[in-house]
Amino acid sequence: MTTHGPVMPIWSCGGCGLPWPCATRKRELRAEYADAPVSLALYLGGYLVQATEDMPCTPAGVLHRRFLGWSREVDQSTPAVQQRSTATVPAEPGREAPQQAV
Repeated sequence: MTTHGPVMPIWSCGGCGLPWPCATRKRELRAEYADAPVSLALYLGGYLVQATEDMPCTPAGVLHRRFLGWSREVDQSTPAVQQRSTATVPAEPGREAPQQAV
């Protein structure tokens, strides 16, 4: 269990005192949700909603970057893998496939 949890309603880190989520907690969350980025976004989104209620004078963009913006950044130590669909769409019956110029 981490000691880097949020201290509400000021949203500082209970472990290091920096704004939550701190760099340590971000690393922990990235590791914990490595195979579930959507779940990480939902988890952080819940905290974002709570933080907007606790800090109503903080601009929405600032809170978004703080709570969600970092979660999609590519970790430099892990190579990014992008998958593309290689599926082809079959031609409709009665139609020929388009001819490519040679």
